[in-house]
Amino acid sequence: MTELYIVGIGPGGGVGMTIEASKALENCEVIVGYSAYIDLIRSEFSHKELIPGTMKSEIERCRQCLELAAQGRKTALICSGDAGVYGMASPCLELAPEYPDVSIKVVSGVTAALSGAAVLGAPLGHDFCTISLSDLLTDRSIIDKRLEHAAQADLVIVLYNPGSRKRRDCLKRACELLLRHIEPERCCGVVRLIGREGESGFVTTLSELSSYEPDMFTTIFIGNSETKVMGGRMVTPRGYGNGKDNTAEG
Repeated sequence: MTELYIVGIGPGGGVGMTIEASKALENCEVIVGYSAYIDLIRSEFSHKELIPGTMKSEIERCRQCLELAAQGRKTALICSGDAGVYGMASPCLELAPEYPDVSIKVVSGVTAALSGAAVLGAPLGHDFCTISLSDLLTDRSIIDKRLEHAAQADLVIVLYNPGSRKRRDCLKRACELLLRHIEPERCCGVVRLIGREGESGFVTTLSELSSYEPDMFTTIFIGNSETKVMGGRMVTPRGYGNGKDNTAEG
């Protein structure tokens, strides 16, 4: 059986790629991905056949990779961050039963929640969830429900896809909903271009966040009731030093 690797290349390509991901790409002869992600790894893998694709052609790209692998060519399908977190692993595995002679291996990467958290400090020190604000594939009513329940559960919330040129009101709408359950002074963070040239991050409040205009390169962090600013960093306490049993580290 020919192998197809579905590889998360991390937030910024070569610098943020895991050793396993790098080895998987080196082991392939063909690398397929959205053109922006191909550009991120082009210098390291220029000796491979690189096939760039366009946005909104994800299913076609998955099928293209499966067909290449079925032809006996070791192929990698790349995406940013982790392949299993809003990535290409799911749609590709859904098509996999049509290609029984292809062996698929999912190679994990560093998702934006983790790499962005490192820029801000330690906002994910306790329980957290990720929610995508993109309504291209999910009804807004479902997104709103998830936001509401996450706020009521006092989870740290990481918002993916908070805005684009066509979805300018997504973050504002989310903040308005969260402000029904969370105080305006709640500690929040914003990170752009994670792992790439121009990377930046700052700490703010939920009320100020509602007027921020994000783009598709932005990841948003909303703290829980214990999250605070310490030395300019966003920190969510794990609970050590509160008198409880602190023997567990994981």
